[in-house]
Amino acid sequence: MAGFTESALVKKLLDLNPSQQSIQTLSLWLIHHRKHHPTIVKVWYKEMCKAKNNRKLTFMYLANDVIQNSKKKGPEFGKEFGNILPKAFEHMKRFDDKTRERLGRLLQIWEERGVYDKVQITEFKAAFDLAVEPVKEPSTPPPKKKIKIEVEKVCKIKKEKKERKKSETEIEVDGTKELHVTLSPRTPAGDPPETEELIKALMDLENTASSDAGVRERIASLPPEVSEVSLLANLADRAAADQLSVAVNEAAALLADYNGRLQAEMEDRRKLLTMLRDYTLAQKQLLQQAQTTLEDYKEKLKKVCAVRTEVKSHISNLPDLTQLPDVTGGLAPLPSAGDLFSLN
Repeated sequence: MAGFTESALVKKLLDLNPSQQSIQTLSLWLIHHRKHHPTIVKVWYKEMCKAKNNRKLTFMYLANDVIQNSKKKGPEFGKEFGNILPKAFEHMKRFDDKTRERLGRLLQIWEERGVYDKVQITEFKAAFDLAVEPVKEPSTPPPKKKIKIEVEKVCKIKKEKKERKKSETEIEVDGTKELHVTLSPRTPAGDPPETEELIKALMDLENTASSDAGVRERIASLPPEVSEVSLLANLADRAAADQLSVAVNEAAALLADYNGRLQAEMEDRRKLLTMLRDYTLAQKQLLQQAQTTLEDYKEKLKKVCAVRTEVKSHISNLPDLTQLPDVTGGLAPLPSAGDLFSLN
């Protein structure tokens, strides 16, 4: 991996974006350089305070990812971030309700997973101006419920292990592959989806109920007797009635199933519409950031070019010191070192 420098860290934090891959990649790099954890946390807080409001939440998600994924390698980051997080939460306490809701969810996750103890969580909540729930004394459950509670605990542990296994991904950072567990909060509604998630949602709509020509053909070919009450008068005997009853039941089952699929498709399309809207908005924001950065560097380039032009102008106006005027008024070459120190 690339060596650690404070300037390299600042650049990586400036390039950080809300995507899961960006957060994971930088998180792995920071964990790899965990011996610099005091500097990392100090620079993280400094850049988080300087960042625009719409980027501060990404800094908090990065801190969360580093804190939880570094636990197996050492407690350095957890302790170091624990000292600065009260200030970080206090810095963000006057943000909009949406951001406060997501940070509240982050604190809830830390409390549920035991990332920080109750005293620290209470301190974070107080700094963030969240209502602190009083600590309740654990009540002793009735004996008849103990077995049920133990079974629920075992099931919960198994479920958490299964979810953690699914969340393990192998990521390559600076040519080195490392296993990373995705522990950041799930993307709340309104956050931009990952590109891969959006592509999958689009591909899933290739085989929708509305495009199922086979089922639509079966529905179109149903006999009119199954939907027209007036045709019941044409029934000649009990056998014909039984046969129609079977056909009606099959048609009802077919239509109920197809209606259910259509309803699910409508919901999927609503979700996709929301994803596309959020994704487009996020891309516009990233584009705006890129344009701002480009304009800044164009301005810097203009200043450098101006200095270069000025330097060239000054150089062309400087006298040529390789030649000096002689007694006749012409130019004579400068004496060599040998001429100056000649004994003759």
